[in-house]
Amino acid sequence: MLIVIPAHNEEATIEDVVLDLKSHGYNEILIVDDASTDATASIARSLGVKVMPLPYNIGAWKATQAGVRYANNRGFTHLVTFDADRQHLASQIGVLVDKQRSSSANLVIGSCPSRGSLARKVAWSLFRTLAGVKVEDLTSGFRLYDRRAIEVLSKEEASLLEYQDVGVLLLLKTFDISKAEVHVKMEKRQSGISRIFYSWWAVTYYMGYTTMLCLSKIAKKTHLIPTQVKDS
Repeated sequence: MLIVIPAHNEEATIEDVVLDLKSHGYNEILIVDDASTDATASIARSLGVKVMPLPYNIGAWKATQAGVRYANNRGFTHLVTFDADRQHLASQIGVLVDKQRSSSANLVIGSCPSRGSLARKVAWSLFRTLAGVKVEDLTSGFRLYDRRAIEVLSKEEASLLEYQDVGVLLLLKTFDISKAEVHVKMEKRQSGISRIFYSWWAVTYYMGYTTMLCLSKIAKKTHLIPTQVKDS
């Protein structure tokens, strides 16, 4: 199993994250350095983990997908996406693994609804309705993917997405990838800011982008519904 961590300027927390993972026996770790301008990459290398340096900043999801493609090319059967800001806990990976084994789901989402701000909860409620995706914690980046899900998320279609949330779930749904959700413990963010909910402008952009994505999927589904043709 590979642990993929997208990281942009996370020098304050990356060492703690890696050491937490290693202390729980997770040594297959890939840091996708999203063009950090601080010491994130050098700290990670000093800890003996793989670092994939990106030439320019491409955002959290595309950096994550680079790690997914790495896992796909090297034949990993399972992959966990993990944040670099210490919100996610290595001790909770086993909770995802147990849920995957008991449910046989291709994707398991580590859910922590209590962490949601007002803006986050409004967004979750709206997109659950629009997308028809029954997931409590839509923006959780703590996820376990199996081989089938890894293959789907390595496709070109996935590179068109901007966030590892509704778009990814809709894409996986298109390919009949099953999902499950399980409650996990998370810590408060130790440094930095949310990539989505750090300002009302960012929230507005996210809401607009994801709403259009949901509506396009609905329109596509409606277009594909066959109509009856009357005999002439």
